[in-house]
Amino acid sequence: MYIVVDERESVAAQYVQGFGAEGVAARGLDVSDIQTWIDATPPQDLEAIQGFVIGDCADRTAFTAALRGLSRAPIIALNETRSLEQTLALFTAGIDDVVRKPVHVREIIARAGAIRRRTNRADSRPASTPDKSGRLTVHTDGRDPEIDGQSLLLPRRERDILDYLARNRGRPVTKGQIFKAVYGDLDAAVDESVVEGHISKLRKKLRMRLGYDPIEAKRLAGYTFVG
Repeated sequence: MYIVVDERESVAAQYVQGFGAEGVAARGLDVSDIQTWIDATPPQDLEAIQGFVIGDCADRTAFTAALRGLSRAPIIALNETRSLEQTLALFTAGIDDVVRKPVHVREIIARAGAIRRRTNRADSRPASTPDKSGRLTVHTDGRDPEIDGQSLLLPRRERDILDYLARNRGRPVTKGQIFKAVYGDLDAAVDESVVEGHISKLRKKLRMRLGYDPIEAKRLAGYTFVG
């Protein structure tokens, strides 16, 4: 999920809609809501954030440090004018990339993915999560998972759910948490029960290829990646 911050509600909504058109969950926030959101968001939900998009705000550098302390997700600032001084100030504040508007959300997604890959390499952190058997590998950079070295092609929703579960390996997550991570503010008309259908299809595909189910489901507790 991407978090879009802009003082202009219509602009934030436009980008949220653009992410939605690409099948990517996003949520728009006003600057005044950021601290409340930070205080209320559980750590496991922060793992689902793929990037922050910071648009027009009074002082973007003021809350960048708070976001950086909160999450390792890429922070991308959008500029409407070309200003070297402003760009340098944003980089100094800890923003990862500065892009001049207009920019398509697909470019933002690509830039965020490149930043995540560079960060993983620099920190020697694996961009993939293998299961205990070593047969299933879940990638965290948007690629399809692999079983025995062969890609398992999945619809975006199922891939995002598997990624979220793998990031929270061994820790149960609820249907509501999964829904928030995968759908965000994408479509208020979509019910949380859709998660059950996605996970049912995902588990069936994994069982068919692996011969076992790496996802454990327990009533009330939720779903756990136990592979």
